[in-house]
Amino acid sequence: MAEGRSDRRPPTPFGELAAEFAGTAILILIGVGVVAQVSAGGIGDHDSIAWAWGLGVTLGVYTAARVSGAHLNPAVTVALAVFKGFSWRKVLPYALAQTAGAFVAALLVRWNYAEVLAKADPGHTIKTQGVFSTLPGNGTLPVTQWGALRDQIIGTAILLFLIFAISDERNSAPLANLAPVIIGLLVVAIGMAWGTDAGYAINPARDFGPRLASFFTGYGSAFRDQYGGLYFWVPIIGPLAGGVIGAGLYQLLVARFLPRTDAAEPARTPQPAARAG
Repeated sequence: MAEGRSDRRPPTPFGELAAEFAGTAILILIGVGVVAQVSAGGIGDHDSIAWAWGLGVTLGVYTAARVSGAHLNPAVTVALAVFKGFSWRKVLPYALAQTAGAFVAALLVRWNYAEVLAKADPGHTIKTQGVFSTLPGNGTLPVTQWGALRDQIIGTAILLFLIFAISDERNSAPLANLAPVIIGLLVVAIGMAWGTDAGYAINPARDFGPRLASFFTGYGSAFRDQYGGLYFWVPIIGPLAGGVIGAGLYQLLVARFLPRTDAAEPARTPQPAARAG
């Protein structure tokens, strides 16, 4: 209701961070929640997971878009800083707010599903660690850390290439505030096509926040993969690198050939994020 008021004040820095926190929390409540339901509760399947993550992205973006631009993903924030003029001094605060939102939401999922997780995996081992964070080959298939890193670079490059395409007002951007829905469908597509090698984290906050929450609540191996190696860095470095690559390819292959129009102010352009998991 307040969006139409002529005296609406611009968002404050705290407001932007609060929106990133809230939007990312919504994403994780739905995304990590569905993985807990499928993996520990036995209700649903891979398609349930892919669709719920996509819906989580859509709803998280609708939550935060008007205030912060709804990045919900440090890979998105960094790519916008590199190519779209988003302020570099906001990058770290945004990333911290996104990670904090993911951490708090994952704690809530962990608390709510405590009995079910204890029944499915009393020792809180690698068996249900994937509820909260990703693993190479989803903890079962013979994928190495380097294979998972490759996967995260490619998957996040696809994500950012298409986020830039969908949100570019000089291109055929969705009308009637439908961009968050299209971004959500993009995440569903990535989940269905790119989930095998590394669980399609494609978002450092989405992976590290819940990973930290699981570590503090009994998952002693949370930072390691099924081979015993330190793995937490893969879904951080891979998406950050892949996001810049994907956004750069969009600028190189598409954006520079589009007709020029007056540019929107970077932080207010609805730049939906992503997730995924």
